[in-house]
Amino acid sequence: MEEEVKTAAEAVAAAEPAVAQSNTVDQIIESLTSFAISALAALVILVIGLWLAKKVKTLFASALTKKEVDATLVGFFSSMLYGAIAVFVVIAAIGKLGVQTTSFAAVIAAAGLAIGLALQGSLSNFASGVLLILFKPFVAGNVIKAGGEIGSVVEVGLLTTELKTPDNVKIIMPNSSIMGGSITNISAHPTRRVDMVVGVGYGDDLNKAKQVMEDLLAADERVLKDPAVTIAVSNLGDSSVDFVVRPWVNAADYWAVKFDFTKAVKEAFDKEGISIPFPQRDVHLFKEEA
Repeated sequence: MEEEVKTAAEAVAAAEPAVAQSNTVDQIIESLTSFAISALAALVILVIGLWLAKKVKTLFASALTKKEVDATLVGFFSSMLYGAIAVFVVIAAIGKLGVQTTSFAAVIAAAGLAIGLALQGSLSNFASGVLLILFKPFVAGNVIKAGGEIGSVVEVGLLTTELKTPDNVKIIMPNSSIMGGSITNISAHPTRRVDMVVGVGYGDDLNKAKQVMEDLLAADERVLKDPAVTIAVSNLGDSSVDFVVRPWVNAADYWAVKFDFTKAVKEAFDKEGISIPFPQRDVHLFKEEA
C-alpha cells in the first residue's frame, strides 16, 4: 500500500512541471492575443484619427478661404489644427497599448515651454506677422516707410517682410520691428499731393511769379484738376519770398512731376527775368600796413 501511494506521489510530482509549462504557454498566448487586439485597436485609432484630422484640416481651410482670410494664414492655421489633432490621436493610440500617457503630456508641455522661451524673438515676429496679415496695413506692391526703412513691399511673411528699395536693394525686416513703430503707407491711395517750395527775390513781381507757376502746372496733363492746385506765399525768408506749390497727381506720377516742375520753373523764371535767390557771402580783405 505504501508503495502505491509513493508511486502516485511521484507521478503527481512529475506532472507538475508539465502543468506549469502548459499554464505559462497559455498565459503567453493570452498576453500576445491581448496585445495583438490592443495593437490592432491602436492602429485603427491612428488610421481613422489621421484621416479625420486631414478632413477637418480641409474643411477648416475651406471655411477660412470663404471668409477671404489671407492664404498664408489659411495654410498656417489649418496645419496647426492638423498637427494638434494628430498629436492627440497618437497619444490616444499609445494609451490603447497600455502605455501611461501622462508622462507624454508632461514631456510635451515641458518641451513647449522650453521652445517658447528659446524662441521669444521669433514668436514676437510671428505674432506681428499674423497681425500684419490680418489687419493689412499694407500689401505687396505698396511703398511703405517702417522700421527706419523705405521701399516697395515684395512679400509679407509670418516672421519677416521683404522690401525692395528704390535703388533695387533687398531688405528683410523682422515683423516685430515693423509693428513696433509707426507705419507710413506711401502708396495706399491712388493720388498724392506734391509739396514743393519755390523762392523768389524781394524785388520780383509776386503775382507774375505765381502766374508763371500756374501756367506751368496747367500745361502739365499729369496734374489733376481736382483737388485744385495750391500756390501761395508761405514765408518771408532772409533773402527770398517763399511760395508753397502743391499740385495733386496720380501716385505713379509723383516723382516725375516733382522733378519736371523743378526744372521747368527755373527755366521759366530765367526767361521772365524772375530771380531765384541763393545764399551769398561778402568777403572783405584788409591790407595791413607795414
